[in-house]
Amino acid sequence: MTEPVRKNLLLTGPPGIGKTTIIRAVVGELGIDVGGFYTAEVRGDSQRIGFDIVDMRGGSGILARIGLRSPYIIGKYGVNREDLERVGVRALERATAKSRLIIMDEIGRMELCSDSFRDAVIRALDSPTPVLGTIQDRSNAFLDAVRSRDDVEVVCVTEGNRDTMRSVVADKLKATTTAIRQSC
Repeated sequence: MTEPVRKNLLLTGPPGIGKTTIIRAVVGELGIDVGGFYTAEVRGDSQRIGFDIVDMRGGSGILARIGLRSPYIIGKYGVNREDLERVGVRALERATAKSRLIIMDEIGRMELCSDSFRDAVIRALDSPTPVLGTIQDRSNAFLDAVRSRDDVEVVCVTEGNRDTMRSVVADKLKATTTAIRQSC
């Protein structure tokens, strides 16, 4: 018996293992219309000072910075909920309505400072459009609920499998889009 095709594929693993690199390579390989967002590390003086949030269709904002004054502090970073919602939530809403693949890189503690973001994540996962994303390898109620969904497959990226993961992810997405087309 074959395992059912799950339309939402989330990569997990330690920071810096290459999850975003895999997603960007797969998006380039598939050559289909994508929407959504990714997060990008911001460095200064050879150290990480924060993260930006980038819309796949253009536009970006500050997700978090060391020293940013915010009511939302994750580790040493202040989270900019305004840019998270202006860039990230809008990107998810557009992708859910118009794209063939939704990119969510990443679903993590910083992003969960916004109820609007959480709602947009659930709408994207519930939509008929496949999702490719990353999810933080940490336990909390929201992340655990996302991981336990029947339509979500979580794949752990490790040093041992990251070099072959691009083709594995691409094959899974091709199977997903084929299964969705056949059910329509």
